[in-house]
This record gives sequence, C-alpha cells and structure tokens, in this order.
Amino acid sequence: MSTITTRDGTEIFYKDWGKGQPIVFHHGWPLSADDWDTQMLFFVERGYRVIAHDRRGHGRSSQTATGNEMDTYAADVAALAAALDLRDAVHIGHSTGGGEVARYVARHGRERVAKAVLISAVPPIMVKSERNPGGLPIEVFDGFRAAQAANRAQFFLEIASGPFYGFNRPGAQVAQGVIQNWWRQGMMGGTKAHYDCIKAFSETDFTEDLKAIDVPVLIMHGDDDQIVPIADAALLSAKLVKHGTLKVYKGLPHGMCTTHPEIINPDLLAFIQA
Repeated sequence: MSTITTRDGTEIFYKDWGKGQPIVFHHGWPLSADDWDTQMLFFVERGYRVIAHDRRGHGRSSQTATGNEMDTYAADVAALAAALDLRDAVHIGHSTGGGEVARYVARHGRERVAKAVLISAVPPIMVKSERNPGGLPIEVFDGFRAAQAANRAQFFLEIASGPFYGFNRPGAQVAQGVIQNWWRQGMMGGTKAHYDCIKAFSETDFTEDLKAIDVPVLIMHGDDDQIVPIADAALLSAKLVKHGTLKVYKGLPHGMCTTHPEIINPDLLAFIQA
C-alpha cells in the first residue's frame, strides 16, 4: 500500500493514478478514498492524475486516538501534497472532506492549488448557535455520538440505508450494493477517530477559511440533502468565497456523487476545464 508518515507518526494511505493535472479527492465521514471510485475512474480516463487519501483514523490509515480535528486533517493533506509535489491541483471535498478542503486551501495551499470544489459540504458551520441560528441543534450530534458508542455497526447501517443517499424517500431506487459499500468503508476505520470527527465536522467554523480562499470555488449541493441541509451550508458558503459558483441540484441527496455521477462528473469536468 502507498502511505506517507506524518510528523506524529500517523500513516496516511493514498491512491495515486495517472499523469497530468492533479485532482485530489477528500472523502466524507466515516468513509475512505474508496468513496471516490466513480470519480477517479472518470477523470483518470480523461488524462488527469487522481489522488485520494484515507483521512487519519479512517479506512487504511492509522486508527489514531489524537489529531482527529480539522487543523490536523489539513496539515496531513499538506504533508501529502508536499510528499507528492502536487502543483496546480484541484481539490474536491465531499461533506466533511469539504471542510478539510476549505481549511487546507486557506492555510496551506496557496502555491499548490488551482481550484477547489465543495460538494454537499459542511462549511461554514453546522451546529446551531447565537451566531448561526439556522444550524442543527447540538443534540443532533450528541445523538450521533451516543448511537455510535452504543452500536456503531447498526448506526452506520441506518445512515447508509436511509438519509445519506435519500433511500428513505418515497419511490427511491434503493441500491443494496451502495449501502453495503458505505457500511464496509465505515467499519474499516477506528471508532475513536470517527467519534471525534463528529465534533470536527459539526462544530468547526470555516467562515474565515472561506473568506481567505482566493482561487475559483465550485459549490455543489442537492436541495434534498438530509445530512447537511443546504440552507445553512452551500447557500451561506457561496456568499463568503471571493470567486464562487453555486450549483444547486433539485431533489438530489447528500451522497449525490454516488447516486448521480452522470450529472456530477460532467459538471466537475466543465469547472476544471473552464
């Protein structure tokens, strides 16, 4: 397996296929680089170099007890970009990975990044507060933590088979393979890292990161996202970035990269080529 070792001794697994302009994919919680299989095949066949890593504590990377927060996640990406000498890269993040992209590009990526894409992403901040009245109550995320601690396997199965892909909607075409693959990826990672990451994706404030990004940013979000509601995410993020393009997808779910790659992939290609 291909890995790099970070300063604190964590091994970060990554895939690196093809040649050409690099595209770096950042996965959501609690998944792995495998969540990007469809996109990686699409772009490597079109002459791009595609890279995807397993975030620390996720997938095949070290099951860390520490560093499971956004500053360290972004530093790990910086270490990977330096090790692979990535230049003129496009960074694409889904959900939690969108927060990771925002922090990495704002704090580490100025000389290495050409463009960024946030898909169904958690910025600016998910949790409700006086400053963010439209957010989700902290009790929602406390419930996530309680469910994971009680029975992670069952909790992950319920997310994958329900709101993540919109399989709980009337008339939805449920794909058992997609559900099983989500569950497989989640169960590969470390439960401590996954537990900590709930705080990272829900309580991290990316407002200043978004304001600091000076490369073109594409913000993509389904208006039926049940995991990261669009009103307090993409619609706000689009107002904070300097060079942003917002694309809203009617009726699409949180996991739209998997359920509708025939829509998402061409839009990503058009943005990269523009």
